[in-house]
Amino acid sequence: MEKYIYIIRHGETDLNKLGVMQGRGVDTDLNDTGRKQAEAFYEKYKEVPFDKLYTSTLKRTHQTVKKFIDAGIPWTQYEGLDELAWGIYEGQEATEDIKAIFDNMVQGWNAGELHLKIDKGESPMDVHKRQLKVFEKLIEREDDVKNILVCMHGRAMRLFLCLLMNHPLYEMDRFPHQNTTLYKLKYDGEKFEILEFNNTDHLKYIEQD
Repeated sequence: MEKYIYIIRHGETDLNKLGVMQGRGVDTDLNDTGRKQAEAFYEKYKEVPFDKLYTSTLKRTHQTVKKFIDAGIPWTQYEGLDELAWGIYEGQEATEDIKAIFDNMVQGWNAGELHLKIDKGESPMDVHKRQLKVFEKLIEREDDVKNILVCMHGRAMRLFLCLLMNHPLYEMDRFPHQNTTLYKLKYDGEKFEILEFNNTDHLKYIEQD
């Protein structure tokens, strides 16, 4: 049994452009650039015969893959694919103080302190727990499913790739991303292999805009 998993980050939002942490609790729309990125991804991959489509519950992922949804690909929303919750700092202007708090938090995670979280937010371990349900769906034996498209969020994507590749969560920053970055993986029934790493080839046609 082989499956091919295409994991992309959602397109750009205005808060992305401003460097504001959105997290799980801020449900923003794509901006004009994000819609162009989504269109570029669709044009590049519309011929892939996707059997299933998984997104988070947040509309920026839905909007990114809207044309695939409209094409009738079976679509499921999973809370496990939602972004990590940044708690009291979600949606706030990225001041120097907030940037310092964020940087210190990430340094703690990279040092293995995966229980750390911002007030009213989530830790990497919290996100990992809710991602396990999606992981179980991906490894489920389905003879009629070969290609799955997953649209999710940057920090959550880093953690999900650690889960799929059996890396410790503190190595999450080994997986860079941009808006609509693609990671393509192969699952052979036992393990995952990354075939395409941080692929943004589809964006080269709109980068001059």
